[in-house]
Order: sequence, then C-alpha cells, then structure tokens
Amino acid sequence: MATNWRISTFNGALLAAYFVPAWTVAAFRIMISPVHGLYERPNVSIALFVSDYLHLAAMSTVRAAWLLALGKLTVVAFFGVFVVLTTRATIRKAGGCDEALAFALSIGSLISFASMVMAAKVGETAALRLHATELLLLLGTAILMTMEPPLLRKTAGDDVASAERKEPAYLPPQSKAA
Repeated sequence: MATNWRISTFNGALLAAYFVPAWTVAAFRIMISPVHGLYERPNVSIALFVSDYLHLAAMSTVRAAWLLALGKLTVVAFFGVFVVLTTRATIRKAGGCDEALAFALSIGSLISFASMVMAAKVGETAALRLHATELLLLLGTAILMTMEPPLLRKTAGDDVASAERKEPAYLPPQSKAA
C-alpha cells in the first residue's frame, strides 16, 4: 500500500500541508487590506524594504502587495494541483504530479529567497528566520526530487513481452540431410 509513495512525493504533501494554509491566509489578508496585510509578520520584511529602499508611493506599495499576494496564491495553486494529482495512484506512480510540485517549489523558493534577502537588508531577524526556514524546506524537497532515482515504469509493450514465449515464433525448417 505505501510502497508506491516516493519520498519526494510524501515530502511534497507535507510541504503542501504547511504552505497552503499559511500562504493563503497571508495572501487573503493582503487582498482584504493591502497595506495592513503587507505589514503583518509574514510580509513585514518586504513592506519595510519597499518603504525604506524603494520609496514607493502609496498606490505603488499597494500594487507591490498585490503582486506578492498573486505570487503566493500561485504557489498555493500549484501545491493544490500537486495534492489533487497525488490522490490518483496511477498518476502518482507514473510521476505525473512531479511537475506541479516542481513549479510550486521553484516559485516558492524564489519568493522566500527574495523575502529573506529583504529581511536581512532591513534587519528584521524574526522575518529572516521565517523566510530562511521556508527556503530550506523548499530547497530540501527540490534536492530530494533531483537525487531520488526515477520510478521503474512499465510500458504497454513490457506486459505483452512478458506474456510471449521465450522461443522464437518462426523456426526454420530443419534439413533432412542424413
């Protein structure tokens, strides 16, 4: 029963269990109140960097917040697609869910890395620890996906070939030279 789950697939499901609720709540708070949602704990490093270094106007700050919310919701959507694809055993065994996980990991790593750099730049240590932890989680799963050996996949021809006889189908006639 559990033999058809790869370690990276199981790890991706655990990541989805963390990132889907955490990043959905953060994105929806930005969507409801962009400036207030941007200055909450998961996004405060981005807000401080935007205000301190980029000197954006109020409307530009709102646009940056919405762009962050869109990026986080994109990662959540890819994790959601990954979880839905893992529920089907045939798709999971064939590795069809790996692409959605790879997109979620790459976009999420990019957002977490940028947030970590911004947190380091503005001196926000709690946000730096949060984004560094998220980045390590995402990169650990990405490394696991690349290092894990591929699944042994059966093709349609393998089933037919195993059912055939081992001797050739056509035997040349033997000569009667005696």
